[in-house]
Amino acid sequence: MDLSDKKIRVAVIGVGDFGRNHVRVYRELEEAELVGVVDANADRASSVASEFNTEALPGVEALAGRVDAVSLAVPTVEHARIGCRLLEQGIDVLVEKPMAASLAEADQLIAAAEKNRRVLQVGHLERFNPAIVAVQPVVTKPLFFEVHRLGVFSPRSLDVDVVYDVMIHDLDILLALVDGPVKEVKSVGIPILTERVDIAHARIEFMSGAVANVTASRVSTERVRKMRFFQAHEYISIDYARRDALRVRVATPARDGKPPEFGFEKLDTKPEEPLHAELHAFLDAVRTRTTPRVDGAAGRRALELADRVMAGILDHARRVQLGGVAPMASL
Repeated sequence: MDLSDKKIRVAVIGVGDFGRNHVRVYRELEEAELVGVVDANADRASSVASEFNTEALPGVEALAGRVDAVSLAVPTVEHARIGCRLLEQGIDVLVEKPMAASLAEADQLIAAAEKNRRVLQVGHLERFNPAIVAVQPVVTKPLFFEVHRLGVFSPRSLDVDVVYDVMIHDLDILLALVDGPVKEVKSVGIPILTERVDIAHARIEFMSGAVANVTASRVSTERVRKMRFFQAHEYISIDYARRDALRVRVATPARDGKPPEFGFEKLDTKPEEPLHAELHAFLDAVRTRTTPRVDGAAGRRALELADRVMAGILDHARRVQLGGVAPMASL
């Protein structure tokens, strides 16, 4: 179908906290026509549909021929099953992160998208954070990262470990900024308030020589979402929450006994909600039939690295005889 001069017909499957926000933003985007919502909870589907003046649809099969694209925000264990059905129906899909419950299921989604010539985008939202967008043009060869993503306790997503729920955001960003294979992963994590790992730390070394220390928590007393990285003669600080980035460079090197002088530059950022930018980019890929910024391959790389982090946590737990950590790194 030629979508060059038409609104793109969209729906949202799964309208919990994440999905409801997708509905809200689609309603705001001029290029989108919000056809309806689907949710296993009929009352929730009806409530969200009423709130955003759209229709509660009976199920995935009701979307065939009615929509061009879908946001899939159901539990991760359902991503591959429902996503493949949608792709086979000729519907383009934005699937929330993590893209699947296993690498095998991620491969199923990628294969279904390729077979049916459909767009598959993975919802790694931080790629569209204005701070990350501003930083990417100035990245040269980063060699050291310090990353903290700390949150207070919430009953949301407690069926998955913090690595897949929280840390995976930063793993995806690291892979995008370093753009090279991972050499070694060492990690530790422990359950605090749930039966899953609630706080985790990973040390990731890339083949390029870059090293990243990454900490993720959902049991902290404050909210922190920051990344700092260093490359030759400069330091860059990113605040995901404020959506800004600061670049500190050596303006005048030290010489003749005088200390170096530093230049401070706040990078220009576009004041746009990341979800707005993400869905706009998805619809642009749908319209132009181009590869999205965060395609299935990128989503798979992030999931693979998350699996390696989780494997390290499980290995550490066995070595120190830590009870309470699940024996399998599955979702």
